[in-house]
Amino acid sequence: PDGTVAHGKTLLDTLRAAWAESDAEEESEPDVGEPEAEPKPKARTGRASKKAPAQKSLEQTLWDAADKMRGNLEAAVPEHVALGLVFLKHVSDAFEQRRQFLIAATADPDTDYFIPNPDRRHEIVESRDEYTSENVFWVPEGARWEYLQSQAKQATIGVLLDAAMDAIEKENPTLKGVLPKAYAREEIDKRLLGELVDLVGNIGFTETDDHGADDVLGRVYEYFLGKFAAAEGRNAGEFYTPRSIVRLLVEMLEPYQGRVFDPCCGSGGMFVQSSEFVAAHGGKATDLSIFGQEFVATTWRLAKMNLAIRGIDADLGDRSDDSFHRDHFPDLRADFILANPPFNKDDWFSDALRDDVRWAYGLPPASNANFAWVQHMVASMAVRTGR
Repeated sequence: PDGTVAHGKTLLDTLRAAWAESDAEEESEPDVGEPEAEPKPKARTGRASKKAPAQKSLEQTLWDAADKMRGNLEAAVPEHVALGLVFLKHVSDAFEQRRQFLIAATADPDTDYFIPNPDRRHEIVESRDEYTSENVFWVPEGARWEYLQSQAKQATIGVLLDAAMDAIEKENPTLKGVLPKAYAREEIDKRLLGELVDLVGNIGFTETDDHGADDVLGRVYEYFLGKFAAAEGRNAGEFYTPRSIVRLLVEMLEPYQGRVFDPCCGSGGMFVQSSEFVAAHGGKATDLSIFGQEFVATTWRLAKMNLAIRGIDADLGDRSDDSFHRDHFPDLRADFILANPPFNKDDWFSDALRDDVRWAYGLPPASNANFAWVQHMVASMAVRTGR
């Protein structure tokens, strides 16, 4: 009632802080309207000075490598190909780290894992349960990165990658229908694909690597999603909301504990930020129950991968779907609803929705979905605790 939000700040304070941050970012950029005065030429010393080339970031390097594959592919295909490889490398690294731990621990008499029998040791190392119990995806032998990278220069690399994605999905039901399987397509240049495999192979995603496991992976995904948004222009909001906006929404609602719902979840940014908010305040991953729905199939798959690489457990349904016509969570009453719906959609309505129970405040206009989104969210919100 008094307008208090995050950490004793008022809503106006929070908004002012966000505006100030935005202004600071703008001021830090060079003014392209008024070029700086040219510096006076220095006296020659007989030796030409060379300006060192700007060092590319890891994210930019990966993006450029994926972009080289564009050719006659559809707009976002090369980048989805690259993100699939990044995901595959991440799960393979996590698997290998766990595997090496089991190999060492079962052979060490000073550990609780020690097993004297070598044959029994091998069974433990190759036991699927020893990985899934630690939230590590089981990676079949033919899908492990070391093998795939050894085949990077072969013409069959696309077929092998598709087979690897299939095998991982079969072994890990939560990834069913999620991973990209288009590497064998004729229009994908296999030489460039092999170069991309080698490049991704140089990135370490384990806890002992210099980059840090979740940090570098999250950065790559964040960067790629932002680049997708820039490339897509006005349609970018279908899968990506700028991080600063998401952070502001989360700080306003303060989802410390409870059910979080996004009926148009895009690539899952609201859920990532909510989980980071909980962690920053000393909470546990299990403090939040996450639910989401997404209409666009490729974006739904992006969200599933984006959350999986961060270890965020979420129910996004078993497929992409239309929140209006096929609501996956009709009985959900969420404590927090965070969403950035696609505004002003004019093709959302059909007669099947005319008497829908969600329209408690009147039938939304068929020419604009905005009021429908508001009522859908209100209907999905807990009566007493929801916000």
